[in-house]
Amino acid sequence: MYRISIEDMDLEQIARSGQCFRIRKREENNGVWSIAAAGNYVEAVMEEDCFLFSCGEEEFLEIWSGYFDLQTDYSGYKKNVEPEDAYLREAVKLGWGVRILNQDLWEMIVTFLISQNNNITRITGSVEALCSRFGVKKTGTGLTVSGDGTWKEEERSYYTFPEPEAIKEAGPLGLSGLGLGYRDKYIWSMAEKCSGEPGNVWLCDLKRQGYEKAHSMLTEQYGIGKKVADCICLFGLHHIGAFPVDTHVKQILEQHYPQGFPLKKYQGYAGILQQYMFYYKVNKLALK
Repeated sequence: MYRISIEDMDLEQIARSGQCFRIRKREENNGVWSIAAAGNYVEAVMEEDCFLFSCGEEEFLEIWSGYFDLQTDYSGYKKNVEPEDAYLREAVKLGWGVRILNQDLWEMIVTFLISQNNNITRITGSVEALCSRFGVKKTGTGLTVSGDGTWKEEERSYYTFPEPEAIKEAGPLGLSGLGLGYRDKYIWSMAEKCSGEPGNVWLCDLKRQGYEKAHSMLTEQYGIGKKVADCICLFGLHHIGAFPVDTHVKQILEQHYPQGFPLKKYQGYAGILQQYMFYYKVNKLALK
């Protein structure tokens, strides 16, 4: 197990922020969160002023530090918010623990295809069903409370996110019953695109591009529009200047920024501020 103090991070806020769908609170309701990402698995709990992770220091530094974007100073971005922008300041205050995760590109392409005209609960259910059907079952290390109230490690089973080849081989009919609706044909098409060596070359090329070129490459694909491409750029390629506009963000802009959001003011990191605003819009009533 590994303990570390992390500023500007709250796992529940991240799980509610709409950027990831494989972070969930354990059913035991003991404050433990499970995180499955890029074939890896870890559990974490907030203990006083530190996080406790169910992995060693080497694994944490090699995998999870980058995943949680710990090299980035989020307090600096918050300080740059204009004092007169009351809405954004309130959003930052409520969603102080949201960070932009470094997530697997292929997984983000699929999950944000699923996200179209959908909500977080249904997206999460479809993603888990997809992993159970086509992913590989593996074992990882979790956290549980021992009889004396201390934490101990415990083996967990989990499913990896399916590879493109697994979905391609299943065919369109293999995606039935997962709650995907019309999105199944988009996912199968992208599985074809990303399978094998040609698919790997395309994904690697996409990772090398700047925001504008990456966005263009994504919108050329079947089922990927501007908003989904922006989500993939932000959450799968870590282009933190990308600014996805979904229904919630559109309502925010209409109500609070009728002249447009000041993207030039926050050029290069507007996507982080978008996440604070999205989180605030979706969660403010439930959390007050």
